[in-house]
Amino acid sequence: MGGLREVAASFVVPGPSGVAIRSRLKGLTGQDEAVLRQVGGLLGSLASRDLRVRCAAGLGHDSELWARRKRALSGESSSRWAGSITRATHDQWALARRGQFAHMQSLRAGVETIARRLAQPVGARGAKGVPGGYRFEREWFAKSRRLHVLEDRLVRVRADWEAGRVRVVRGGKKLLNSRHHLEAAGLSEARWRLRWQAERWFLQADGESGKRYGNETIRVTPGGEVSIRLPAALAGLANAPHGRYVLACRIVFRHRGEQWADRVTAGRAVAYRIHYDPDRGRWYVTASWQTPPVRTVPLSAARAGGLAGVDMNVDHLAAWRLDAHGNPLGAPRRFDYQMDGTAQHRDAQLRHALIRLLHWAARHGLALAIEDLDFTAEKTREKHGRRKRFRKLISGLPTARLRARLVSMAAELGVTVVAVDPAYTSRWGAQHWQKPLTSKNRKPTRHDAAAVAIGRRALGCAIRRRTAPPPHDRSDRVGHRTVQAASDAPGREGPRPRVPGPRTRSVPPGRGAKAGDQCAHNRSGHTAEHEP
Repeated sequence: MGGLREVAASFVVPGPSGVAIRSRLKGLTGQDEAVLRQVGGLLGSLASRDLRVRCAAGLGHDSELWARRKRALSGESSSRWAGSITRATHDQWALARRGQFAHMQSLRAGVETIARRLAQPVGARGAKGVPGGYRFEREWFAKSRRLHVLEDRLVRVRADWEAGRVRVVRGGKKLLNSRHHLEAAGLSEARWRLRWQAERWFLQADGESGKRYGNETIRVTPGGEVSIRLPAALAGLANAPHGRYVLACRIVFRHRGEQWADRVTAGRAVAYRIHYDPDRGRWYVTASWQTPPVRTVPLSAARAGGLAGVDMNVDHLAAWRLDAHGNPLGAPRRFDYQMDGTAQHRDAQLRHALIRLLHWAARHGLALAIEDLDFTAEKTREKHGRRKRFRKLISGLPTARLRARLVSMAAELGVTVVAVDPAYTSRWGAQHWQKPLTSKNRKPTRHDAAAVAIGRRALGCAIRRRTAPPPHDRSDRVGHRTVQAASDAPGREGPRPRVPGPRTRSVPPGRGAKAGDQCAHNRSGHTAEHEP
């Protein structure tokens, strides 16, 4: 059991903190689209200018500078538009800052790993959990060069981090670089420019509680009428009082429409974002609002009626139902999805698999146990070396999307989600459960056995199965109970160590601690049988 890390405690995953719904703007006239483009372009230019000011301020930014930024934008737009722009700019800068820190941590881990392996002799074998030296001199030389590259990058990133300097591209760095590789991206210059402009437009407004319909800047009435408060520079385009422009279309929110209507009728805050999809040539509006924190059920209540362990894989979810004592019930379930094609197709496949899983769990009144996976910093080649298949495997796992989707969808159906530590679940599940659960008509896979291990860990049971009692041909006649480690016993999650010697108390003469005394095992009160 040496070298195994401590297993973290299981916990009930809290529900989502917000809601976002989307609808298409159908029936827009040419004038409507022209106005949306002009407003988006003007506010986008103001957002770019404000982002430049925020990035130049770095760590010296304070509330006074924030107020000056907002005053500078209010003259060309409005105070509410300026508030939305400055808040979005601050969020974008903070996101870039977090990404910079994560990149610095990844570079530091890579440098430490390569330096440790270079310090060992070529061909040196590694210990458990610690890699050894590189196998060939050619690989050693290549890694020594890569070490210098990573060290240079780390120096630059650390200098930017200490100075509070971030590099942000409005519209995305990937789309910017594809301008020089239009053939490889499959885009024409005109199509690329349209996509670039659409990504840099700014048409989003924060909600305001107590205001009419929950938003003064972008307003959507319960009847579906959409109107926009035009910036000061475009006030001449207004077709309604108070400098507003009313779109000719009406929208309907099919999903959560009643919840949205209740909020706007009561004047509660609702934020809106209007965006354009250049590939489809369609305009959309997204409404979002915060929800009060949902009170999660205690872990003991989630365990009371049993649950279903779920093992996530590249192409399917493996699930198995367990009772409150950790015993598998019925047959394993498999929910397939495909992680190929476009991002929208992958997202739809994942949602379809999750909704089938959640409907099955809700039908049986089960909680779901999932692994708290996070491969953000664990998929580099410095960490896993030549294991390209494993690196590709963990890179293909949609861990973040699945966790976010599962939590939000489970909250709607009233299904409790329990997160467990993923340590050794696949290995120990296959070791202790795959063979015992195999029968003539059932061939569980390694992933099915891992689902059982995940479920047992969520229930607070050890993954290791109970040791069966001895058969009736032994002297004790099944007189002792089955061996099960206590809940506080160290190392109870691991395989049981092999104890040398006989496995029962019926020790034949000539063996054991009293082997020299042939009558020791037949005398009542002897220390070999009755310990003080």
